Amino acid sequence: MMPGGASQGCNTGMENSILDANERIRLAADGLGELLNEVRQVIVGQNHLLERLMIALLADGHVLLEGVPGLAKTLSINTLADTLQAEFSRIQFTPDLLPADLLGTSIFDAKKGRFTTKRGPVFANLLLADEINRAPAKVQSALLEAMQERQVTIGGETMPLPEPFLVLATQNPIEQEGTYPLPEAQLDRFMLKVKVSYPSKQEELEIIERMTAGVRPTPRRIGTLAMIADARQLMSTIHVADKIKRYVVDLVFATRQPREYGLGELVDLIAFGASPRASIYLTVAAKAHAFLKKRAYVMPDDVKAVAPDVLRHRVLISYEAEAEGVTIDEIIRKILLGVKVP
Repeated sequence: MMPGGASQGCNTGMENSILDANERIRLAADGLGELLNEVRQVIVGQNHLLERLMIALLADGHVLLEGVPGLAKTLSINTLADTLQAEFSRIQFTPDLLPADLLGTSIFDAKKGRFTTKRGPVFANLLLADEINRAPAKVQSALLEAMQERQVTIGGETMPLPEPFLVLATQNPIEQEGTYPLPEAQLDRFMLKVKVSYPSKQEELEIIERMTAGVRPTPRRIGTLAMIADARQLMSTIHVADKIKRYVVDLVFATRQPREYGLGELVDLIAFGASPRASIYLTVAAKAHAFLKKRAYVMPDDVKAVAPDVLRHRVLISYEAEAEGVTIDEIIRKILLGVKVP
């Protein structure tokens, strides 16, 4: 058994370590806050979207966006790329798209007598895959493989993708004709699924003012990719207590075995629960959320804040739930209310 003095010294050392990490994270988070404020000079509202983009950048994940056209999805990621001085690519997914249109291809150079590689739009730091569900399965699989492996093979040559590499894929929830819905196994590759909502009346008035004034605002290029790399290193110092890890596991298990958590009414509403990848992403996303809140430790509120976006596309509702008009967000809300918070 550890003597009282040694135990006290150990606790003091841990406290000092957390205090030191808190100060470094506060300074880094202030820098990211300035960057987001610069993006908001162009983007009106959409605070949830912008924060989730930053969480994905910090946590090295990808984002699936669902929202009707005209909600500044493209402008948001383009502005973020400008502010970060990062390379940005956009590709419109269509039914006639080929994997080579996304990844690139080998072209024979007759003058040199050899093949040369022409890189596709996937070779960028921030890639917007617009209406991903309009492309056939082969193209979707090519993108998702690049997202997972962080590399592309063209003509037998394997080339790494840039760092950081963030894919923002969009889906239109209204038009379903001529689409190829992403299978659940591929949806699971996205860290977050974010629903983009309409702006408020006041925000829409401000949008009109900005976009019809003749001169559109341009963000200052105050960020760097090194800033993101340094922030990612600091992420590893954020402390996740055992009770927080157990809370994460309880939330995920409640999607699989709701009755064990006093949520028997959800048994017939959930067809399949979340995979173990949900536990990983929920923990990492909570760390990134704590980072943006300038803390070196994760609180239950961090987990609860990111849980809907992490679980939304990983829990499949049953036909009975669809028939009753129960949404996945309502089910997640009940799970967050039903699982005991540490």
